[in-house]
Amino acid sequence: MSSADPDLQRAAPEAAGEARAPASRRRHARARSRLRGRDETTAPSTAAASSGALDEVDLRLLRILQADGRISNLKLAAAVGMSSASTHERVRRLVRDGAILGFSARLNPNLLQAGLLVFAEVRLADTSNAVNEAFKAAVKLRPEILECHEVAGGFDYLLKTRVAHMGAYRDLVAAVAWSLPGVRDVRTYAVMEELKNTAALPF
Repeated sequence: MSSADPDLQRAAPEAAGEARAPASRRRHARARSRLRGRDETTAPSTAAASSGALDEVDLRLLRILQADGRISNLKLAAAVGMSSASTHERVRRLVRDGAILGFSARLNPNLLQAGLLVFAEVRLADTSNAVNEAFKAAVKLRPEILECHEVAGGFDYLLKTRVAHMGAYRDLVAAVAWSLPGVRDVRTYAVMEELKNTAALPF
């Protein structure tokens, strides 16, 4: 009878089988291990993710997406050194958490009958809640008004508008501003040349 340990006898064939495993399988296992390690290195901490804090990888993603919102997920993953799946999940989280508000195309206003850019200062003689709410409601109904900001200073609202020509702008002011009893005056600033126009945030 053999004096060898039965447990060792059973373990020997298993070890031999592992040694004979195809080299490609071992390479794939090592690649998966490296990929897991890379994602763990670049993934945010649990506390940061749960608190909505942005880490350096998030900021890199936002910079790239802000410059090119149509970049493929594959190229985006390569740019930040992560797997495609992890990158896709990161972008989904940034959208879900409100860091990314949306994706859109920038259109050429000169080709869409909106070549004239005009800013306007609006002062209200009556600043009661009823007049303010009526003015805000009128502004929201007009697609020519791209932005409307309530400001502190010598006037109450700053409008940014795009129209086809000055006649269209006069019609807009008449419909939105002069039709309301609380408007005191409107000062118009037609843009002669756009020196800079960007929606990119500095960070």
